[in-house]
Amino acid sequence: MNAPNQNPEQIARDKIDELLEASGWVVQHAKKIDLSAGLGIAVREYQTDVGPVDYALFVDKKAVGVIEAKPEDWGHRITTVEEQSGGYANASLRYVKNKDPLPFVYESTGAITRFTDGRDPKPRSREVFTFHRPETLQEWIGQSLSLRARLQTIPALDEKGLRHCQVIAIGNLEQSFKETKPRALIQMATGAGKTFTAITSVYRLLKFGNAKRILFLVDTKNLGEQAEQEFMTFVPNDDNRKFTELYNVQRLKSSHVPRDAQVCICTIQRMYAILKGEELDEAVEDINPAEQLTKPKKPLPVVYSHKIPPEFFDFIFIDECHRSIYNLWQQVLDYFDASLIGLTATPDARTYGFFKKNIVSEYTHEKAVADGVNVGNEIYVIDTERTRAGGTIRAEQTIEKRERLTRKKRWERQDEDEAYTATQLDRDIVNPDQIRTVIRTFKEKLPEIFPGRQEVPKTLIFAKTDSHADDIIQTVREEFGEGNDFCRKITHKVDNPKSVLADFRNNYNPRIAVTVDMIATGTDVKPLECLLFMRDVKSRNYFEQMKGRGTRTLEHDNLKKVTPSANSAKTHYVIVDAIGVTKSLKTASQPLITKPTVPLKDLAMGVMMGARDEDTISSLAGRLARLEKQLEDKDRELIKGQTGGITLTEIVSGLINAIDADRIEAKAREIAKLPETVEPDDKQRDKAQEKLVGDATKVFTGELINLLDNIRRDKEQTIDHESLDKVTRAEWDGQAKENAQALVQDFQSYLEANRDIIEALTIFYSQPARRREVTYDMIKHVMEKLRSDRPKLAPLRVWQAYVVLDEYKGENPATELTALVSLIRRACGIDKSVARYADTVRRNFQNWIMKHHSGGDQKFNKEQMEWLHMIRDHIINSFHIEREDLETSPFNAQGGMGKMYQLFGNKMDNLINELNEVLAA
Repeated sequence: MNAPNQNPEQIARDKIDELLEASGWVVQHAKKIDLSAGLGIAVREYQTDVGPVDYALFVDKKAVGVIEAKPEDWGHRITTVEEQSGGYANASLRYVKNKDPLPFVYESTGAITRFTDGRDPKPRSREVFTFHRPETLQEWIGQSLSLRARLQTIPALDEKGLRHCQVIAIGNLEQSFKETKPRALIQMATGAGKTFTAITSVYRLLKFGNAKRILFLVDTKNLGEQAEQEFMTFVPNDDNRKFTELYNVQRLKSSHVPRDAQVCICTIQRMYAILKGEELDEAVEDINPAEQLTKPKKPLPVVYSHKIPPEFFDFIFIDECHRSIYNLWQQVLDYFDASLIGLTATPDARTYGFFKKNIVSEYTHEKAVADGVNVGNEIYVIDTERTRAGGTIRAEQTIEKRERLTRKKRWERQDEDEAYTATQLDRDIVNPDQIRTVIRTFKEKLPEIFPGRQEVPKTLIFAKTDSHADDIIQTVREEFGEGNDFCRKITHKVDNPKSVLADFRNNYNPRIAVTVDMIATGTDVKPLECLLFMRDVKSRNYFEQMKGRGTRTLEHDNLKKVTPSANSAKTHYVIVDAIGVTKSLKTASQPLITKPTVPLKDLAMGVMMGARDEDTISSLAGRLARLEKQLEDKDRELIKGQTGGITLTEIVSGLINAIDADRIEAKAREIAKLPETVEPDDKQRDKAQEKLVGDATKVFTGELINLLDNIRRDKEQTIDHESLDKVTRAEWDGQAKENAQALVQDFQSYLEANRDIIEALTIFYSQPARRREVTYDMIKHVMEKLRSDRPKLAPLRVWQAYVVLDEYKGENPATELTALVSLIRRACGIDKSVARYADTVRRNFQNWIMKHHSGGDQKFNKEQMEWLHMIRDHIINSFHIEREDLETSPFNAQGGMGKMYQLFGNKMDNLINELNEVLAA
C-alpha cells in the first residue's frame, strides 16, 4: 500500500519496485548496496557522472542497464524519456567506471514499461509487460549478438522442395524480421502448405537465428495434434534427420512447461490457464473460443508468471489467426515479448488490423504494389476513407478503451453501433489503421514526391495532441523499419526540446519529427523539406506560421550534410495534406476495478437501481477515483451542482467506506445491537453492507450519471481496431499543375537562351544528324551549367513537373543525367511526352533489331546479341559509345575490342556508328 502524502513519481517507483521484485530482482537503495544479495540487483538513485539514475541494474555484480521512472500520467509521452534514459546508459557509473554504454534501457511509469536493447542493429523501444528477469539479461549479455542482430545474417533460403508461394512467404517473413517488424501475416490458401511454411521458418530461426524457444499457438486441441504430427514428419532439406531428432518439440497437455523444449505447441486457452497457474480440463480445448456462444464480459486479466516470464518465447506462430486472438484473448499475446507471425487462409479486417497490414504472403491474391532553391511549396494530397468520413464501431464487439494521459487500457462490450465523425479521430476515437494508412502511403509515395532520394527528407509532422503524436511516432518507426532516433517528438513538454530540435536541424537523425505546438519563430529547420499535416488548422495566421517551417533556403553543401542524397540546393518544400488543411476555411496498490469491461454508466446505473455487491461498488469507486484525477475545475463545479455540493472525492470515499470490512463489522454490531464479545454472522454483515452502500449511493441520479459519463468520454479514448482504412487519393494537388507549368516554362526558357552557347543543346535543337556525337561529358557540362545558373531547375524536380503535365505513370529516371537528357528531348520537341531515356533507347534498339532481322541481312546470333545488349546499356548510361570504350567494363571482361571484332568483323565500326545514331533518335 502506498504511503500517505506521496507524490506521483514516488507512487510510480513503488509500483516499479513491485514489478522488479516479482521479476526476480532485489531492490536496494544506493546507500545500502549489497550486490551479493541476489543475481539481479536494482539499485535506486545510483550515482553517475551525469547525475543519479533512478535505477541501475546489476547482474552477477556487473552493471547491465538502467531504468528511468516517471509518474503514471507520463504514459502518453513516455517516448520523450528515451533521450534521458539513454544518457544514463551512456554515462559512467560511480565505482563501476564502465567504458561502454549499458545495453538494456527501460522507461517505466509502473503502468507502462518500454524497453530498448542497445545491442540491436537499430535500437528501437518497445512496450513490454514488465521487466525481464536477471537470468534473462545474464544470458543475453553473454551472447555476442542480440537476437535481432542475428536475424540480419540468416543465409539465403535453399528453395529445394518448396513451392514458389512458400519461398516468397519465407523470404518476405525473414525480410520483415530484418526490419524488426513486430507482427507479420502469412495469408496462404488452404492446402498450399501454411504449416509446412511455418515449420521451415521455425527451423531456420532455431538453426540460423539461434532462437531459444518458439511457441506454436493454436485454438483447438485438434489443430495442436495436427501441428505436432507435421513437426514430427518434417525433414529439412539441409539435414537428413527429422525436426524432432534435431529439436525438442512438446505439445503442452498440463500446466508443466519443459524449459528444455525449443518448440512448444499449445492452445491459447491452456496458455492462459498456465499463466494463471491453473489446471485446465482438456474438454475446453475441443472448441475454439470464437465459436463459444457465451463469452465473458469481464476480460481475462493476465498476471506475471515467474514460471513463464514474458521473454520465455522469442517467436509466436499463431495458426488460424483470424479466429481466436482478439479482444479478451489478445492479452495472452500482449503478455509475451515476442514477434508474432499469423497463419491463415481467410483473413478479415481484424486480422489485417492486428498484424498492422504487414502481409508477407498473399497467395492467390495479387500482391499489393508497394511500390533547387525555392521558398515556395508544392501540395501533395493523401486522402483516406476514415480521414474523410470517420467510421462505425459495431455492436457486440469487445472494444479497447485507453486513458489519454496514463494510457491505461481496459475493455468493454459495445452495446450498440456507434458512428464517429472525422473530427472525433485522435481525440475521442483513435483508429490505429487510419494513422498507419496515412504514414504507409506517405512512405510509399516518397519516391514520387522526392524522386532520386535515398533517405527520407527531413519531415515535420503536425499532430493534434501529445497522445496523437505518440501514436504517430510509434507508427512511423514501425512502418519505416527504423529505431528511436529516426522519429522524435518535439514539443514544449519534452524534457529538452532545444536539444532535440538541434539534432533535427544539424544531424542526420531524426529524419522525422512530430510536433503539436512548436511552430513559433526560432524553430526554423533549414534542411526541412516536407510538412505532413495530420491536424487541421482554422487560423490563417497559425497555418502560415506552420507552413513557414519549410520556407527557409539552404545551399547544396549544407543540405548534403544532413541529407546526403540531395542532388541540389533546397529548391522547394512539399506540404503533404493528409487532413484537408489546405482546403479548410481559415478565420491504488490493489486494483479497485474488478469489472473493467462494464461501462462506467452501466456500473453507476446498476448501483442506482440496487446493485450492492462488493465487486460492483469497488469497480465504480475505482473508476470514479481515476476520473477524479483527470477533472478540471469546471468539471468539479458541474458535479457539485448536481449533488448539492458533494464532491466526487467524497462520493468515492463513501463507496470505499461502504465495503470496508471494519466499518461493515461495526455497522452490523450497531444494527443488531451486539456486544463487543459477539461476532456478527454473515446475514448481519450483508444487512450492514446493504445499509452502508444504500447511504453511500443515494447521491446517484440519472442526471448525475449522465454528467459523469459525458465527462468521462472527454477523458478516455476508444480504440477502433476493426475499421480499417483505405487510400482514396494520393496525388499532387490541382494547383500543382499551375506550378508545374511555370517550372517547365522556366526550364524551356533556359534551354532556349543557351541553345547556341552550350554545344549539347545546339545539337539537340538544331543539328539532329549530330545526336550520335552527344557524349557523357557534354551532358555533364549541361548539368554543371544548370546547377550553377539555375539550381531551382534541378532535373528530377523538372521531371516531376512534366510527370504532372503529361500524366506520366511510369518509373522515375535512374540518375539526374539520364533525367536531363529526357527533359532536353521533351523540351525541344523530339519526344511528345516525357519518357525515361532508358525506355527510349530500349524502344529504339528493339525497333532496330526487328528491322535488321526482317531485312535481307543475316540475323544476329546469341553471342552477338549479348554484345549488342551491352552496347545498348552503355549508351543508356553514357549516351554515346566509342571504340575505346570497348576496353572498359563490362566489355573488357568479355574480351574487349578484339572479341567484338571477332564477332562482327569489318562491320564493327559501322555498327557502332549506326547504334549511336539510331538509339539517340
